[in-house]
Amino acid sequence: MTKATKLFAGTAIALAFATTLHAEDANLTVFDWAGFQEPSLIEPFIAKHGMPTYSFFGDDDEAFQKVSSGFRADVAHPCSQMVQKYRDAGLIEPWDVSRIPEYANIAPRFKASKIFSDDQGVWYIPTDYAYTAIAYNTEKVPAEDVASLDVFVNPKYAGKISLPDNTDDAFALAYLATGVSDWTTVTDEQFAAAAAWLRKAHANVKTYWTDPAELAQLMKSGEIDISWNWNDGVANMKAEGVPVAFQRSPKEGVSSWFCGYVNFKDGPGSEDQAYDFINAWLDHKSAKGLLEHFGYASANDAAMKDIPEQELKDGNVDPISGILLPQVPIDPTFRDKMVQEFELIKSGF
Repeated sequence: MTKATKLFAGTAIALAFATTLHAEDANLTVFDWAGFQEPSLIEPFIAKHGMPTYSFFGDDDEAFQKVSSGFRADVAHPCSQMVQKYRDAGLIEPWDVSRIPEYANIAPRFKASKIFSDDQGVWYIPTDYAYTAIAYNTEKVPAEDVASLDVFVNPKYAGKISLPDNTDDAFALAYLATGVSDWTTVTDEQFAAAAAWLRKAHANVKTYWTDPAELAQLMKSGEIDISWNWNDGVANMKAEGVPVAFQRSPKEGVSSWFCGYVNFKDGPGSEDQAYDFINAWLDHKSAKGLLEHFGYASANDAAMKDIPEQELKDGNVDPISGILLPQVPIDPTFRDKMVQEFELIKSGF
């Protein structure tokens, strides 16, 4: 997602800060991205308990700081690279996957980390993913120009480019552009090369976007022609009538992020309802709601197989055959280094 500003569901971003929706009957508090109170994601839970109480955050780092400062919830929805921080801080406990039947159907690529699962148990339930790739105005940008990530450093598009105000997505772009597709083994030299590339791209950037809906308006108005974007942002732009395409196969590759749920120690609500909630999220029908309302894919492979192939292609969540940098967990200290460097770059240093 981090994701230094991974703002899901752009149309609901106005709710992101200090907002809580209260349940009528359920005894569960969910700490989540704005917009994820979408009923189609948890229909079995609602049928049994009613809506849970939701409290929203605007980005992963903000969420972690709030919980570290004493905010209490039962479950939260961080993206993958934040799980180590929650574990190190002693904030979460393992899930009992014997109570989560669909866990077996979660794609192995989302579970293959000792940060998520070790001899103490399973600490993280991946639920949703999508891609970060090149969105471009098809009336102003020829397809051949977006065949390479070099488009972001092409002087031809100076002032017409937007990058996400998001450390993980920005550095994923820079690593790919400089020949790195596995960020778990980055050397100091590779980090320096990526940072230098981002500084070069910064010279072309008009704005760093945080809200996909806002970016849709910028592209619709013609202020921006090219962006490093998520699936939902492209869907927003198409809905706004922007002539946009999503280039998911530049020669250097694209990135994929994924998010999921952690189970807090000593949560204020019902532990049984926490399991009902995650089971509802992994329900096969929820995958359809996730795609329709967010443009994202379910980490439950079996559920994704229930969705027609054409619908997956229309949502740009069908499998990618080219190079892919998965945003798997990295050392928190190294990620902090990325965060600090990205702040410097955005400030012009």
